[in-house]
Amino acid sequence: MKRWSRDEMASRLARDIPEGAVVNLGIGLPTLVAAHLPAGREIILHSENGLLGMGPPPAAGFEDAELINAGKQPVTLKPGGSFFHQADSFAMMRGGHLDLCVLGAFQVSVRGDLANWHTGAADAIPAVGGAMDLALGAKQVFVMMDLLDREGKPKLVSECSYPLTAARCVARIYSDLAVLEITPAGLRLLDCCEGLDVSTLQGLLGLPLH
Repeated sequence: MKRWSRDEMASRLARDIPEGAVVNLGIGLPTLVAAHLPAGREIILHSENGLLGMGPPPAAGFEDAELINAGKQPVTLKPGGSFFHQADSFAMMRGGHLDLCVLGAFQVSVRGDLANWHTGAADAIPAVGGAMDLALGAKQVFVMMDLLDREGKPKLVSECSYPLTAARCVARIYSDLAVLEITPAGLRLLDCCEGLDVSTLQGLLGLPLH
């Protein structure tokens, strides 16, 4: 099978963001989405460090050290964009003003539980950040992650073994192998990479798919 690259994952997710949506891109893989938003579609990007109207990454040599996203990566600002205090940014997140957020994850359960701040390992450094506020405050949560960990174990599981960030919050998972939707009836397969069939994917996950 031909796994999707990280840019292909970001491009696939970007196509599903609706017109006019206000979207937060979490630290890590989700930041790649900014460079793949469809031309001509109005999507307003929010960053939790106090930025609305964020644009794609700048061209090499045009970086501004004072214009960064929450992951400290250089970004651009679209016409009409604005800056504000981080407390106001979190008020937007907690107040239900974001249509969508895109987060990374260590695990997601079949019910949409999200674990993305701590693996529970003794030497791991917990990193909550604004993930809990986003997971509970955004109207919809998409997760972007590899479907299997480095040992080949599924990160999409029946029950999360890591501490939860939020319960029953994830709507969709955009991975290197497939796009999956979490529904009351179970996991629904929306798309998969070239060369991967449903039975093979079910075997990798050990979970039923619709």
